Amino acid sequence: MMTLDKILQSQGFGSRKGCRALVSGGFVQVGGQGAPDYTRGYDTAGLEFGVNGETWLYREKLYLALNKPGDIECSRKPSHHPSVLTLFPEQFAERNLQPVGRLDHDTTGLLLLSDDGAFIHAQSSPRRHVPKVYRATTARPVTAELVAALKAGVQLVDEPAPLQAVTCEALDEWRLEIVLEQGKYHQVKRMLAAAGNHCAALERIAIGRLRLDDLRLPPGKWTFLDESQLALLAAD
Repeated sequence: MMTLDKILQSQGFGSRKGCRALVSGGFVQVGGQGAPDYTRGYDTAGLEFGVNGETWLYREKLYLALNKPGDIECSRKPSHHPSVLTLFPEQFAERNLQPVGRLDHDTTGLLLLSDDGAFIHAQSSPRRHVPKVYRATTARPVTAELVAALKAGVQLVDEPAPLQAVTCEALDEWRLEIVLEQGKYHQVKRMLAAAGNHCAALERIAIGRLRLDDLRLPPGKWTFLDESQLALLAAD
């Protein structure tokens, strides 16, 4: 059991004092009914509550997937473009929602976000070898030699050994699909440049077995991930 003011605070609706004011002001409903007593305790399992007429489900932790659009920065303090957090409800930022890894501002596609530090650390760890699938549009035609070089490994500046794709295949004359496990900085773009081409556009289409197409998210839209979807993020 948890008191209503603590529930609201845990869900990002403000300080304890502010949450008490929300309840006292009649802005909070539980079970479709007004809830004027912020000291009343509730079982949080499956708890639905309303704030200012909008219904929310209590979630101990947030696990989200976003179809990231272009010209959005994966940062709480962006430099030149809006923060990815502007695409989410304000209370999520209050819960310290963070991207799991980063996509460049001009890279689109599947991005995970969470307020669970252990989950973020585990998903970001290179030791897990979770494959990430990218679809790249190239500035020059895709050749068999390019695909072969990416699969064999290319040497990048500041890397002790060549980096290679898990798999790589041409989709058409200007696009290829590449699977990586390392997660190095700007890795797809740098590998293409090292192999003699250039990345004109880049989209991440899968992490592990979680595929963007299966989520059916238009650019800029997000969804909560359930247990079965989170299980798809595990390494094979």
